Amino acid sequence: MAAGGSNIAIYGAIAANILIAISKFIASFFTGSSAMLAEGIHSLVDTGNGLLLLLGIKKSKQKPDKQHPFGYGKEVYFWSFVVSILIFALGGGFAIYEGVHALQDPHTMEDPTWNYIVLVAAILFEGTSLVIAVRTFNKSRKTKSKNLIKNIIRSKDASTFAVIIEDTAAVTGLFIALLGVFLAQELDNPLIDGGASIVIGAILLTVATFLAHESKGLLLGESAQPEVIEDVDRIINSNPHILNSNIPQTMHFSPDQILLIVEVDITDDLQLVEAEEIIDKLRKEIKKKHPKIREVYIQTTNHLEPKIA
Repeated sequence: MAAGGSNIAIYGAIAANILIAISKFIASFFTGSSAMLAEGIHSLVDTGNGLLLLLGIKKSKQKPDKQHPFGYGKEVYFWSFVVSILIFALGGGFAIYEGVHALQDPHTMEDPTWNYIVLVAAILFEGTSLVIAVRTFNKSRKTKSKNLIKNIIRSKDASTFAVIIEDTAAVTGLFIALLGVFLAQELDNPLIDGGASIVIGAILLTVATFLAHESKGLLLGESAQPEVIEDVDRIINSNPHILNSNIPQTMHFSPDQILLIVEVDITDDLQLVEAEEIIDKLRKEIKKKHPKIREVYIQTTNHLEPKIA
């Protein structure tokens, strides 16, 4: 379900970016706006990024094998990291380069009508894509927190929050480009257009760094949410045969796949078969309560002997 939701958000972003990129390049050709050209490259990069995220989701669904016994879920995190690098290098880097070039060799902007039409339309398209991504993201969240940035930091669904981050940067960049075009025309100062392109590039570098940081954390292996760990600990220690347990160790292998390892101390009056039954019951109860926990390894610290008939 989570992957399906991610796909909807990504398809929406790709469709919007293709249309917007074409219109931005056309407007840039007729008006000579550096900010508009930078925005066109940005939309083109975002289109490719969407395709890479879809590739990551597809690869993450591969079944486990001998070399990857826990599956390929982290493919999503890897491709999200690649996307962050592309935003940084191609999106932000080119926007700053184009802005510096415009400052060094300024050109008077032609009739900005094309720019205004394209930018307003792009804001509507990108805004719609952002709304879809945010709604998709919120549906997958169980928390009632309305702090989007905090929820993104806590989230394990890199493919969806990558679209949110991209679209947020896109909408912000569009407003800056719109303001740059307007001021450059009204003040008859083409340097403002180049400055707007540099600001857009700085924004892209910032969001790319943030996305890279979040993707890196997931790629290295983040634990489950604290409330999940606390509930697992409660389930284990509520069993009357469990004397003690260490803090459950968890790791996300994908947004919907968690590995759980925990050591428990069982009462000494149990035989080996009875202890195995209790552990199996705990394992089933944990998986039922938290379906994302796919692998559960419960180790006992006791040296139990098999029951002698």
